[in-house]
Amino acid sequence: MSFPMALFVTVLLLIGSGFFVAAEFALVAAKRHRMEKAAAEGRRGAGSALAGMRELSLMLAGAQLGITVCTLGLGSVSKPAISHELDPLLQRLGLPGALGYGVAFAVAMIVVVFLHMVVGEMAPKSWAIAHPERSAMLLAPPFRAVVKAVRPLIRMLNALSNALVRLCRVAPRDELASVHNREQLTHLVTESERLGLISRTDSELLTRSLTEPETPVRDLQVPADGITSVDGAADADEILRLAAERGRTRLLVREHDTVLGSVHARDVVVARARGRATNARALARPVPELSGDATVADAIDLLRRRRASLAVVRDETGRLTGMVSLDDLLARFLQPQSA
Repeated sequence: MSFPMALFVTVLLLIGSGFFVAAEFALVAAKRHRMEKAAAEGRRGAGSALAGMRELSLMLAGAQLGITVCTLGLGSVSKPAISHELDPLLQRLGLPGALGYGVAFAVAMIVVVFLHMVVGEMAPKSWAIAHPERSAMLLAPPFRAVVKAVRPLIRMLNALSNALVRLCRVAPRDELASVHNREQLTHLVTESERLGLISRTDSELLTRSLTEPETPVRDLQVPADGITSVDGAADADEILRLAAERGRTRLLVREHDTVLGSVHARDVVVARARGRATNARALARPVPELSGDATVADAIDLLRRRRASLAVVRDETGRLTGMVSLDDLLARFLQPQSA
């Protein structure tokens, strides 16, 4: 092969290596939710990128195969061509034949390795990581076409590699796990604060948002003897007077041990303004019930689904033990920690 043709092949192999490296890192670095949004918007290449992320193990195997072929090509074409051109030049400079061959071989190796690492790997990798979604949408269609052409070979090689992985008692995966559990996220927040990436206030807020949802409501409830309640027969004046005395806008409506619901001071004012003579029993809105073992997350979800602001808490025997409000539960996530 002539030297100009060898240079041309070298350029093609470097482009090929860069293509496979960039496609590999783009699929790994791209965010799944952004690609799903782009695919829903009909952006070109987003569907192929999303499909590649769903069979990531196969795509990575295809990228590694392509990089390996390009590397072998550089070693079998580019290095001998450069060495062959340098050897006569070194001999004309007076170097002995064996020494000249060794120097030419070493220089050719250094040049090829440098070009492969910088042009064929490091630069494409940096570009793909800097623009993962855009590079994934750009490279995924041709990359998937190449993988499809050699899919049987890749599947065979991938199956062999998965078998080796299983021998190490590790389950192979086709997609990256993008979900972190609560302990991992809490650790990330703590480390971010330690490294100065977030403030202590933000760290405390994030930590509470991760830990508080699992707190049992029994630890946060207003005890039964501390609940502000009115009798079902209480009239508007009595309701408004008690609300003003206790500084509450919502009162629990009870008759002995039976909870009829809750009444809001605003409803009382509206009913009186309209000239309706009514009592707490008629104005009471239903109140959901929780067990003491229910978590804060369960309580917030129940209150939102029932469109309620209060919930009563009962023990396993059905006895009223306390009450929680949506405002108090949400405040747990936002209140500053005491010094």
